[in-house]
Amino acid sequence: MQIRKYKAKTIGDAVSMVKNELGQDAVILSSKQLKENVSGNIFEISAIASSADIINTSSGSYEDVKSELLNIKEMIYILNHSEGAADKLMMKPETLSIYAKLIRNGVNEHYARKFLEKGGAFNNEGPDNIKAVKTDTVKAMIEQIEICKPFENTNGKQIITAMIGTTGVGKTTTIAKLAAQLTLKNKIKVGLISIDNYRIGAIEQLKTYANILGIPCMPAFNRKDLVAAIGRLSNVDAIIIDTAGQSQYDGKRIEELRNIITDDLKIESHLLLNVATAEEEMNKIAINFSLLEYKSYIFTKLDESEKYGSVINQLMKKQLPVSYLTTGQNVPDDIEHASKNRVAKLLFNKN
Repeated sequence: MQIRKYKAKTIGDAVSMVKNELGQDAVILSSKQLKENVSGNIFEISAIASSADIINTSSGSYEDVKSELLNIKEMIYILNHSEGAADKLMMKPETLSIYAKLIRNGVNEHYARKFLEKGGAFNNEGPDNIKAVKTDTVKAMIEQIEICKPFENTNGKQIITAMIGTTGVGKTTTIAKLAAQLTLKNKIKVGLISIDNYRIGAIEQLKTYANILGIPCMPAFNRKDLVAAIGRLSNVDAIIIDTAGQSQYDGKRIEELRNIITDDLKIESHLLLNVATAEEEMNKIAINFSLLEYKSYIFTKLDESEKYGSVINQLMKKQLPVSYLTTGQNVPDDIEHASKNRVAKLLFNKN
């Protein structure tokens, strides 16, 4: 493996030199800022021609080593999306590596830089190794994450929740998982109500799950039906309501749903969001569904995405608690209580 070094007055010029000589497949091994008497402050990049040259470079596996490195495309992206922080990032290679890992995972560059700043990564007295930078960055993230547990600490009062979200986000399956866990593990009496009047077979699907669990399930086609169904389920500890999938752009149907689950019924709504949804669209969903005054996020389909930056992006944009994460189609296993550490680790590790 032949390591080459490139020096220039700006990091952008150094990157261009690497790209021109080694090509698009070049991999950045390190970057740092030097100070020379004649030239002043200059940048130095160490690089190799391709990731295929990285063999036996450490005691870790090839993938572990590769995950800490940047290729030219990533470096150029960072330079174009660091909002003037490129020099700070280049001052400490370990900071650049963590920043790149967050960007790879879909974290908004503004938030990635904010977490690093809060973790002291840009301070002269800040951490100077990758493990310490990562630890302090995770701590900074954790401070921004709130968690809630909708079915705990109820003081004996009946809990009524509604699962809301766009079509296909996984509401019915999530309800089945929750109902199974609450019934079988927590020994809580659960009742289900479906007010999904749009999707063919919605109530039948929910009834199938209910029959397997041996719990009641009722349809409700309007607010009057919903009030009656809640009344008939007065003997259960928790009621979970399945709602029709709504487009975030269909204000009329969102308003219709709001008129059914009115405040006097004391229903707590929880918004389901697919982690694979683009950041801009996810934020529009959160804003347009805010008419329903939901209490937490439930992030779904982690198994269908390789990037989880959308989770922290949304928590930063509209700061509400996260209650659950779903990781597959298996009922009741593929759901878990969210935790601060779990959410933070999603951004650095595979699901």
